[in-house]
Amino acid sequence: MSWQNLAFSTFLRLRMKPMSKHAPDIDRVRKATATPMFRPKPPPGWRLVSSLDPPLKGEWTEPMAGQARRTVLYCHGGGYFFCSPETHRPITFGLAAAADARIFSLDYRLAPEHRCPAALDDAVAAYRGLLAHGTAPSRIVLGGDSAGGGLALSTLLALRDAGDPLPAGAVLFSPWTDLAGTGATLDSNDRSDVMFYGQGIREAGKVYLGEIAATDPLASPLYADLSGLPPLFIQASDSEVLLDDSRRFADKARAAGVAVVFRAWPRLPHVWQIFAPALPEARAALAEAGAFIRSIVP
Repeated sequence: MSWQNLAFSTFLRLRMKPMSKHAPDIDRVRKATATPMFRPKPPPGWRLVSSLDPPLKGEWTEPMAGQARRTVLYCHGGGYFFCSPETHRPITFGLAAAADARIFSLDYRLAPEHRCPAALDDAVAAYRGLLAHGTAPSRIVLGGDSAGGGLALSTLLALRDAGDPLPAGAVLFSPWTDLAGTGATLDSNDRSDVMFYGQGIREAGKVYLGEIAATDPLASPLYADLSGLPPLFIQASDSEVLLDDSRRFADKARAAGVAVVFRAWPRLPHVWQIFAPALPEARAALAEAGAFIRSIVP
């Protein structure tokens, strides 16, 4: 464990974890996360461009010169009710450089103002918007972390079921795939997780679900038929409460014939990739993800 990991883990245990002990105080969580911990600049040779018009509402990280061969449609995490493309720039900037890909970070609608399936509708529309602007599906990779990882997977399922051409694959960081909260690590990793309590995760799911059943694949892709999905790359921490959301999904996808790369990293915070400006394990994880993207979109 790096000293940086120890420092961030201590900070998160003291600052973030107490907020997840019970049902979320939405205003408090939004206030606590409104100011990003890092304000990174785009990688050298890249620029940040705002996009204000739906369905491509969000921001691009794109090369200043020439055209990138790869495009990543990225869905940020935040329990479906907080965070933004701005808070997740450490991931999108790092992934752009690691994958040599332009990244579109989607500013999807948040709960409870907009409950399920609003975020999914926005993600599906954004993907179709990329196709309408001439991006070939074989050049697109979906990405996301935590709730955004679950959203990326639900988007894949929705596109498959609608008969849309699928992207080349997906990259997921600790995806939240089971809003019913049945994973064993919600309890077994309750103490080791430095960011969340398992019960808080179960309560947070209700914010997004509204009238949708917790086992509906629109919100919980773990419960879907996973056949026919493109290759998946999944990273999670072995000490986080959401470990089983990744592990069970990877196992079920493999059983359905999907090519899956899954790695559980030791003793790291949930979505540690977001600490890339200061955490060596985060930069290594993004380098791995970038290599996967380059392998499926040569």
